Amino acid sequence: MNAVDPEQTAAAIGPWASAAQAYELLTVDVPAEHWIEALTAARDGLGLRFFDWLSAVDELAEGFSVCVHLATVGDGAAVRHLLLRTRVPRAGAALPSAAGVYPGAGWHERETHEMFGIDFTGHPHLVPLLLPDGFEGHPLRKEFVLAARVAKAWPGAKEPGESDHDHAGPARRKMQPPGVPDPNEWGPLKGTLPPVAERPGRAARGPRAAAAGAEGAPAVRADRPRRTRSITEGSASQSAPQGETPAETQAEAPERPARTRGADAPWHAPVPAHDPEPEKSAEPTSDAPAPEAPDPETPDSQNGERA
Repeated sequence: MNAVDPEQTAAAIGPWASAAQAYELLTVDVPAEHWIEALTAARDGLGLRFFDWLSAVDELAEGFSVCVHLATVGDGAAVRHLLLRTRVPRAGAALPSAAGVYPGAGWHERETHEMFGIDFTGHPHLVPLLLPDGFEGHPLRKEFVLAARVAKAWPGAKEPGESDHDHAGPARRKMQPPGVPDPNEWGPLKGTLPPVAERPGRAARGPRAAAAGAEGAPAVRADRPRRTRSITEGSASQSAPQGETPAETQAEAPERPARTRGADAPWHAPVPAHDPEPEKSAEPTSDAPAPEAPDPETPDSQNGERA
Protein backbone atom coordinates (compact mmCIF):
# COMPACT_ATOMS: atom_id res chain seq x y z
CA MET A 1 0.00 0.00 0.00
CA ASN A 2 3.03 2.31 0.03
CA ALA A 3 2.48 3.41 -3.60
CA VAL A 4 -1.30 3.86 -3.25
CA ASP A 5 -2.90 7.17 -2.42
CA PRO A 6 -4.26 7.19 1.18
CA GLU A 7 -7.56 8.70 0.06
CA GLN A 8 -8.07 5.95 -2.51
CA THR A 9 -7.30 3.30 0.09
CA ALA A 10 -9.79 4.78 2.57
CA ALA A 11 -12.44 4.97 -0.14
CA ALA A 12 -11.83 1.30 -1.02
CA ILE A 13 -12.47 0.25 2.57
CA GLY A 14 -15.56 2.41 3.18
CA PRO A 15 -16.92 5.95 3.19
CA TRP A 16 -16.48 6.12 6.99
CA ALA A 17 -12.73 5.38 6.83
CA SER A 18 -9.86 7.88 6.98
CA ALA A 19 -6.26 7.16 6.04
CA ALA A 20 -2.87 8.71 6.71
CA GLN A 21 0.69 7.62 5.91
CA ALA A 22 3.59 8.05 8.32
CA TYR A 23 6.95 6.28 8.67
CA GLU A 24 6.28 4.38 5.41
CA LEU A 25 3.18 2.74 6.89
CA LEU A 26 -0.37 3.45 5.75
CA THR A 27 -2.84 3.62 8.67
CA VAL A 28 -6.61 3.52 8.18
CA ASP A 29 -8.93 4.50 11.05
CA VAL A 30 -12.46 3.09 11.09
CA PRO A 31 -15.34 3.28 13.60
CA ALA A 32 -15.80 0.33 15.93
CA GLU A 33 -19.25 -0.49 14.50
CA HIS A 34 -17.69 -1.02 11.03
CA TRP A 35 -14.77 -3.12 12.29
CA ILE A 36 -15.74 -6.41 10.63
CA GLU A 37 -16.84 -4.65 7.47
CA ALA A 38 -13.49 -2.89 7.21
CA LEU A 39 -11.54 -6.13 7.70
CA THR A 40 -13.57 -7.85 5.01
CA ALA A 41 -13.00 -4.98 2.55
CA ALA A 42 -9.25 -5.02 3.23
CA ARG A 43 -9.09 -8.79 2.58
CA ASP A 44 -11.34 -9.00 -0.49
CA GLY A 45 -11.09 -5.52 -2.02
CA LEU A 46 -7.41 -4.73 -1.41
CA GLY A 47 -6.03 -8.26 -1.45
CA LEU A 48 -4.58 -8.08 2.08
CA ARG A 49 -4.98 -11.78 2.88
CA PHE A 50 -2.02 -12.14 5.24
CA PHE A 51 -2.90 -11.49 8.90
CA ASP A 52 0.23 -10.44 10.83
CA TRP A 53 -0.83 -9.44 14.37
CA LEU A 54 -3.55 -7.80 16.49
CA SER A 55 -3.01 -5.83 19.70
CA ALA A 56 -4.17 -2.74 21.60
CA VAL A 57 -2.81 0.50 23.04
CA ASP A 58 -3.99 2.06 26.30
CA GLU A 59 -4.90 5.67 25.50
CA LEU A 60 -6.03 6.42 29.08
CA ALA A 61 -9.14 8.67 29.02
CA GLU A 62 -9.58 8.22 25.26
CA GLY A 63 -10.07 4.46 25.60
CA PHE A 64 -8.21 1.68 23.78
CA SER A 65 -6.89 1.64 20.23
CA VAL A 66 -7.18 -1.82 18.67
CA CYS A 67 -4.78 -2.30 15.75
CA VAL A 68 -4.48 -5.00 13.08
CA HIS A 69 -1.48 -5.27 10.75
CA LEU A 70 -2.24 -6.79 7.33
CA ALA A 71 -0.08 -7.48 4.27
CA THR A 72 -0.02 -9.04 0.83
CA VAL A 73 2.48 -11.80 0.07
CA GLY A 74 2.96 -14.46 -2.56
CA ASP A 75 1.85 -12.55 -5.68
CA GLY A 76 5.38 -11.81 -6.92
CA ALA A 77 5.06 -8.06 -6.37
CA ALA A 78 6.41 -5.90 -3.58
CA VAL A 79 4.89 -6.52 -0.16
CA ARG A 80 2.14 -4.05 0.73
CA HIS A 81 1.35 -3.20 4.35
CA LEU A 82 -1.70 -1.73 6.02
CA LEU A 83 -2.48 -0.91 9.66
CA LEU A 84 -6.21 -0.98 10.37
CA ARG A 85 -7.15 0.79 13.61
CA THR A 86 -10.26 1.49 15.66
CA ARG A 87 -11.08 3.01 19.06
CA VAL A 88 -13.22 1.51 21.84
CA PRO A 89 -14.25 3.26 25.08
CA ARG A 90 -12.51 2.41 28.35
CA ALA A 91 -15.68 1.50 30.21
CA GLY A 92 -17.11 -1.75 28.87
CA ALA A 93 -14.50 -2.12 26.10
CA ALA A 94 -15.80 -4.61 23.52
CA LEU A 95 -15.27 -5.29 19.84
CA PRO A 96 -16.58 -7.94 17.42
CA SER A 97 -14.17 -10.83 16.92
CA ALA A 98 -12.14 -10.89 13.71
CA ALA A 99 -11.64 -14.67 13.84
CA GLY A 100 -14.37 -15.14 11.23
CA VAL A 101 -12.45 -13.00 8.70
CA TYR A 102 -8.91 -13.93 9.68
CA PRO A 103 -8.75 -17.24 11.63
CA GLY A 104 -5.28 -16.32 12.90
CA ALA A 105 -6.77 -13.44 14.90
CA GLY A 106 -8.22 -15.83 17.51
CA TRP A 107 -4.90 -16.29 19.37
CA HIS A 108 -4.16 -12.53 19.38
CA GLU A 109 -7.63 -11.64 20.63
CA ARG A 110 -7.21 -14.01 23.58
CA GLU A 111 -3.94 -12.31 24.52
CA THR A 112 -5.42 -8.81 24.11
CA HIS A 113 -8.39 -9.83 26.25
CA GLU A 114 -6.02 -10.90 29.05
CA MET A 115 -3.66 -7.95 28.91
CA PHE A 116 -6.14 -5.10 28.33
CA GLY A 117 -9.53 -6.49 29.37
CA ILE A 118 -11.19 -5.97 25.97
CA ASP A 119 -14.01 -8.39 25.17
CA PHE A 120 -14.23 -9.79 21.64
CA THR A 121 -17.83 -10.78 21.10
CA GLY A 122 -18.34 -13.85 18.97
CA HIS A 123 -14.92 -15.34 19.74
CA PRO A 124 -15.11 -19.16 19.66
CA HIS A 125 -12.83 -19.74 22.67
CA LEU A 126 -12.06 -16.58 24.67
CA VAL A 127 -10.23 -18.20 27.62
CA PRO A 128 -6.98 -17.26 29.42
CA LEU A 129 -3.87 -17.88 27.34
CA LEU A 130 -0.75 -16.61 29.10
CA LEU A 131 -1.56 -15.60 32.68
CA PRO A 132 -1.83 -18.17 35.50
CA ASP A 133 -5.18 -19.24 36.92
CA GLY A 134 -6.64 -16.80 39.40
CA PHE A 135 -4.63 -13.81 38.17
CA GLU A 136 -6.46 -10.55 38.81
CA GLY A 137 -6.13 -7.43 36.68
CA HIS A 138 -4.80 -6.62 33.22
CA PRO A 139 -1.02 -6.07 33.20
CA LEU A 140 -0.80 -3.88 30.08
CA ARG A 141 -3.23 -1.27 31.34
CA LYS A 142 -1.41 1.85 32.47
CA GLU A 143 -3.13 1.95 35.84
CA PHE A 144 -2.00 -1.59 36.68
CA VAL A 145 0.39 -1.56 39.66
CA LEU A 146 3.45 -3.76 39.35
CA ALA A 147 3.51 -6.18 42.29
CA ALA A 148 7.31 -6.33 42.24
CA ARG A 149 7.54 -2.60 43.09
CA VAL A 150 5.19 -3.09 46.06
CA ALA A 151 7.13 -6.03 47.53
CA LYS A 152 10.58 -4.57 46.83
CA ALA A 153 11.79 -0.99 46.78
CA TRP A 154 12.70 0.55 43.45
CA PRO A 155 16.37 -0.19 42.68
CA GLY A 156 17.09 3.48 42.08
CA ALA A 157 16.15 4.52 45.66
CA LYS A 158 19.59 4.21 47.23
CA GLU A 159 19.63 7.28 49.49
CA PRO A 160 17.60 7.61 52.70
CA GLY A 161 14.34 9.42 52.08
CA GLU A 162 14.23 8.66 48.34
CA SER A 163 11.73 5.82 48.75
CA ASP A 164 8.03 5.99 49.60
CA HIS A 165 8.19 3.00 51.96
CA ASP A 166 7.82 3.35 55.74
CA HIS A 167 11.22 1.84 56.54
CA ALA A 168 13.07 4.61 54.70
CA GLY A 169 14.87 7.13 56.88
CA PRO A 170 14.91 10.92 56.58
CA ALA A 171 16.40 12.56 53.56
CA ARG A 172 20.09 13.37 53.69
CA ARG A 173 21.19 16.92 53.00
CA LYS A 174 23.85 16.99 50.33
CA MET A 175 26.27 19.65 49.20
CA GLN A 176 25.03 20.92 45.86
CA PRO A 177 27.51 21.78 43.09
CA PRO A 178 27.39 25.27 41.54
CA GLY A 179 24.25 25.86 39.50
CA VAL A 180 22.15 23.15 41.21
CA PRO A 181 19.13 24.58 43.07
CA ASP A 182 18.34 23.83 46.69
CA PRO A 183 16.12 20.70 46.85
CA ASN A 184 14.02 22.43 49.50
CA GLU A 185 13.26 25.26 47.07
CA TRP A 186 12.84 23.36 43.78
CA GLY A 187 11.90 19.79 42.89
CA PRO A 188 9.81 16.99 44.43
CA LEU A 189 11.15 17.64 47.97
CA LYS A 190 10.27 21.34 47.91
CA GLY A 191 9.21 22.54 51.35
CA THR A 192 9.77 19.19 53.07
CA LEU A 193 13.37 19.63 54.24
CA PRO A 194 14.49 21.65 57.29
CA PRO A 195 16.05 25.04 56.55
CA VAL A 196 19.82 25.21 56.37
CA ALA A 197 21.50 27.20 59.15
CA GLU A 198 23.28 30.35 58.07
CA ARG A 199 26.64 31.55 59.39
CA PRO A 200 28.14 35.04 59.22
CA GLY A 201 30.09 35.81 56.10
CA ARG A 202 33.85 36.20 56.07
CA ALA A 203 35.19 39.72 55.79
CA ALA A 204 36.89 40.58 52.53
CA ARG A 205 40.66 41.01 52.49
CA GLY A 206 43.09 42.80 50.22
CA PRO A 207 42.50 45.82 47.98
CA ARG A 208 38.84 44.97 47.49
CA ALA A 209 38.15 45.36 51.21
CA ALA A 210 39.19 49.02 51.14
CA ALA A 211 36.93 49.74 48.17
CA ALA A 212 33.86 47.71 49.08
CA GLY A 213 34.26 47.40 52.88
CA ALA A 214 33.71 44.30 54.96
CA GLU A 215 30.43 45.32 56.58
CA GLY A 216 28.00 44.07 53.93
CA ALA A 217 29.50 40.60 53.48
CA PRO A 218 26.74 38.11 52.63
CA ALA A 219 26.03 35.15 54.86
CA VAL A 220 27.58 31.82 53.93
CA ARG A 221 25.56 28.60 54.01
CA ALA A 222 26.60 26.17 56.74
CA ASP A 223 26.41 23.20 54.40
CA ARG A 224 28.91 24.77 52.02
CA PRO A 225 32.11 25.26 54.02
CA ARG A 226 34.90 27.35 52.59
CA ARG A 227 38.62 27.14 53.27
CA THR A 228 39.84 30.01 55.43
CA ARG A 229 43.58 29.27 55.21
CA SER A 230 45.84 28.95 52.23
CA ILE A 231 47.94 25.91 51.45
CA THR A 232 51.15 27.58 52.59
CA GLU A 233 49.61 28.49 55.95
CA GLY A 234 48.54 24.91 56.61
CA SER A 235 45.63 23.94 58.81
CA ALA A 236 44.58 25.64 62.03
CA SER A 237 46.26 22.91 64.10
CA GLN A 238 49.59 23.69 62.45
CA SER A 239 49.55 27.40 63.27
CA ALA A 240 52.48 28.91 65.23
CA PRO A 241 52.09 29.83 68.93
CA GLN A 242 50.99 33.33 69.76
CA GLY A 243 53.86 35.83 69.55
CA GLU A 244 56.08 33.67 67.32
CA THR A 245 56.47 33.79 63.61
CA PRO A 246 56.42 30.64 61.48
CA ALA A 247 60.14 31.16 60.69
CA GLU A 248 61.11 31.17 64.41
CA THR A 249 59.02 28.07 65.05
CA GLN A 250 60.65 26.29 62.15
CA ALA A 251 64.14 27.24 63.41
CA GLU A 252 63.44 25.92 66.90
CA ALA A 253 62.06 22.63 65.64
CA PRO A 254 64.50 19.77 66.34
CA GLU A 255 66.11 18.15 63.38
CA ARG A 256 65.06 14.66 62.49
CA PRO A 257 67.72 12.00 63.01
CA ALA A 258 69.38 10.76 59.88
CA ARG A 259 68.18 7.49 58.50
CA THR A 260 70.29 4.54 59.45
CA ARG A 261 71.93 2.96 56.45
CA GLY A 262 72.45 -0.75 56.85
CA ALA A 263 74.95 -2.83 54.94
CA ASP A 264 72.22 -5.17 53.82
CA ALA A 265 70.53 -2.35 51.93
CA PRO A 266 73.12 -0.93 49.53
CA TRP A 267 70.56 1.31 47.84
CA HIS A 268 70.60 3.54 50.95
CA ALA A 269 74.11 4.77 49.95
CA PRO A 270 74.39 4.36 46.18
CA VAL A 271 77.85 4.68 44.60
CA PRO A 272 78.73 4.94 40.93
CA ALA A 273 79.95 1.85 39.12
CA HIS A 274 83.39 3.46 38.45
CA ASP A 275 85.09 6.60 39.68
CA PRO A 276 85.52 9.25 37.04
CA GLU A 277 89.15 9.95 36.17
CA PRO A 278 90.45 13.32 37.34
CA GLU A 279 90.92 15.86 34.67
CA LYS A 280 94.57 16.28 33.56
CA SER A 281 95.87 19.82 33.33
CA ALA A 282 97.94 20.90 30.36
CA GLU A 283 100.73 22.40 32.52
CA PRO A 284 102.10 20.90 35.77
CA THR A 285 101.42 22.84 38.89
CA SER A 286 104.18 24.45 40.87
CA ASP A 287 103.72 22.02 43.77
CA ALA A 288 104.29 18.89 41.61
CA PRO A 289 108.00 17.70 41.43
CA ALA A 290 109.77 18.01 38.07
CA PRO A 291 110.61 14.77 36.25
CA GLU A 292 114.22 13.56 36.74
CA ALA A 293 116.71 13.33 33.86
CA PRO A 294 117.72 9.82 32.81
CA ASP A 295 121.03 8.50 34.18
CA PRO A 296 123.56 8.17 31.34
CA GLU A 297 125.15 5.15 32.97
CA THR A 298 121.97 3.02 32.94
CA PRO A 299 121.87 0.10 30.55
CA ASP A 300 119.15 1.71 28.54
CA SER A 301 121.21 4.81 27.98
CA GLN A 302 124.30 2.72 27.16
CA ASN A 303 122.34 0.69 24.64
CA GLY A 304 121.11 3.85 23.16
CA GLU A 305 124.65 5.20 22.80
CA ARG A 306 125.87 1.98 21.25
CA ALA A 307 123.02 2.05 18.80
